Amino acid sequence: MTRTAVLGAGSWGTAFAMVLADAGSDVTLLARRPDLADRIARTRENADYLPGVELSDAIACTSDAATALRGAEIVVMAVPSQTLRANLVAWTPFLPRSALLVSLMKGIELGTTLRMSEVIAAVTGAHANRVAVVSGPNLAREIAERQPAAGVVACIDEDAAGQLQQACHAPYFRPYTNPDVVGCELGGAVKNVIALAVGMAEGMGLGDNTRATIITRGLAETARLGEVLGADPYTFAGLAGLGDLVATCSSPLSRNRTFGERLGQGQRVAEIVASTRQVAEGVKSCESVADLARAHGVDMPITDGVVEVIHNGVAPQRMMHTLLARSAKAERASS
Repeated sequence: MTRTAVLGAGSWGTAFAMVLADAGSDVTLLARRPDLADRIARTRENADYLPGVELSDAIACTSDAATALRGAEIVVMAVPSQTLRANLVAWTPFLPRSALLVSLMKGIELGTTLRMSEVIAAVTGAHANRVAVVSGPNLAREIAERQPAAGVVACIDEDAAGQLQQACHAPYFRPYTNPDVVGCELGGAVKNVIALAVGMAEGMGLGDNTRATIITRGLAETARLGEVLGADPYTFAGLAGLGDLVATCSSPLSRNRTFGERLGQGQRVAEIVASTRQVAEGVKSCESVADLARAHGVDMPITDGVVEVIHNGVAPQRMMHTLLARSAKAERASS
């Protein structure tokens, strides 16, 4: 039985802990707050993030990192992307030296424009062949309810990818391997930004043509950035690209889409943030994605438009008008 630690007891961390347990792993879930860890251990439910979902008895829960990480063969990280570095500094002394380090996070670090696997390698000193990523259309609530789904396990080391694939291959969760870590991480990060734009359109009362247009052109933006950074273009046609993008842009369970919808209805960023416990990763990552694109000379107009709304107070209606007013060009043009 594989000994696994999941660091982060939010909705996706908890849901993935269930996947690992149902696939036969021995799992310890780390919650930041002692009161939450105690309630999960006593009630077998994470009522703060996945109310009504009964957790497997194979999942232990603690608020102590040293306890969670002791003897772990696989260490899964599931915290908000902009907090990863600070958390890793605290966790690194307890990380088993040979453990496979896995990122569930979908963001780009502010300031450095590093992907999450790059942050993990930079802080821990782990070689890239010991760092993996899980991505795909993985809405946490549906996974926690054991609805059928698939995902992608990305690692440059084929054996490590296979180890993680086996550890999370549950009856309802089918993982595929992919060596393209860059493409999988970019797909996961940029789709949150595009989902914000789709949500804004929904909140403004716009229809399916608008949604399809934003999704499709958003995928084109992601692929352009991926090409420059060396990603495999086929990744963006798969689960970690199109699959994740469609799910996040279409589902009311998507935090980013819902956040965007509230913006489109006229609410302010600050009031939306204040009213929810869940983190919409695209709210912060839109700026770092835009910075990454500018650094490599890649035009990403939807991403830039989301940044204008989120960080500069531009009205969603104005953002949509600006996108439509851009000069006409061929669909396969470079921008």
